[in-house]
Amino acid sequence: MDEQRTRGTGPPPRRPWHGPPRGWGRRDEEHDRPRRPWRSTAVVTAFVLLGSHFAAEQQHGERVPLDAFGRALLVVASLLLLWRIRYPVAVAFGTAAAALVYLGAGYPYGPVFVTVALGCFSAVVAGHRHAAWSALGLLWAGHLLVAHWLYRWLPPSGDSAAGWGQELPVAAWVVAIVAVAELTRVRREQWARERAERAQAARRRADEERLRIARELHDVLAHSISVINVQAGVGLALLDSDPEQARTALTTIKAQSKEALGEVRQVLDTLRAPGAAPRTPAPGLDRLPELVEQAAGAGLTVEVTGRAPALPSGADLAAFRIVQEALTNVVRHSGSRHARVRLERARGALRLSVDDDGPATGADAGGSGNGLAGMRERAAALGGTIEAGPRPDGGFRVLAVLPLDAEEDSR
Repeated sequence: MDEQRTRGTGPPPRRPWHGPPRGWGRRDEEHDRPRRPWRSTAVVTAFVLLGSHFAAEQQHGERVPLDAFGRALLVVASLLLLWRIRYPVAVAFGTAAAALVYLGAGYPYGPVFVTVALGCFSAVVAGHRHAAWSALGLLWAGHLLVAHWLYRWLPPSGDSAAGWGQELPVAAWVVAIVAVAELTRVRREQWARERAERAQAARRRADEERLRIARELHDVLAHSISVINVQAGVGLALLDSDPEQARTALTTIKAQSKEALGEVRQVLDTLRAPGAAPRTPAPGLDRLPELVEQAAGAGLTVEVTGRAPALPSGADLAAFRIVQEALTNVVRHSGSRHARVRLERARGALRLSVDDDGPATGADAGGSGNGLAGMRERAAALGGTIEAGPRPDGGFRVLAVLPLDAEEDSR
């Protein structure tokens, strides 16, 4: 057997049993088990014992003197509160039963009812409303039996029936406990909902921020790396035959990589310090000539017609990134070396189109890549639309419609 285990062919050694894994009934002693309220229970116990002692002196001759059994009932009713968080239903009925035995034994009226109030209060707050009401109903029904019928056979001897008028304060006391407990329960549920909504809103903002950063990084890197890739190919092809042209390609690569690093650094700075103001302004359509120049360095001639109206910063950035991504797709996926960018204002919206004459090379430019998905997300975030696909006469078109703000439209 030992030889088999050494070779790995025998059965594996049995692992010692450490109980079921977490989530299968075993609770972590430090994290899952609620702490018992020792301090508050000690204060309540002291209050109940002292208060009952003074109540016994005030009711001397009317009720049974407080003896060891009576004090034991008070201590039991108070110590049950140690488990009011973990077992609220049992504590509610336990304190009610202890108080009922205490009253049936003829001991003085006093703060023993505080233990019942706290036990039922904890049950209601924990969501066990019917159990708390049942415990209070049990105590009230027992009190009615003792005060109006069983008093003949229970101590103190010679006791008479209680007046029905004293039931009104008892009823008011019960209603007050239920009302305060229900109010606390509702308020705690409201706080829990608010915390959950705030946490959900925070997660949603974090997801939106991650999506925004992912779009920014994709747009910056896809465009810059496409230009660098094209220029690197040109430089390698002309390195021996035309060193000057190769030098120009390497110069373009250097400038493009420097710009890309600057934009990536800006995005990462925003990620490291959320809410911090960017060091450089966000790009907009005023930088469209730079895109044209970069595309020309990649061998793509871009013709721009029309002039963009004044746009809010968010729409301006989205329009710039859409043009950038569309030109990047032309460089990467189209055999055409000519593209047309058209800007026009129509019906309170900016219509932005980027066309090339094709044909497509390699991967289909109309695929569902991250670039087109990012453009659609940018447009949808502003209430706009994106249409991208082959043209009837050949080539490919990206058409974006971005609504203008009312204040910008009124200019």
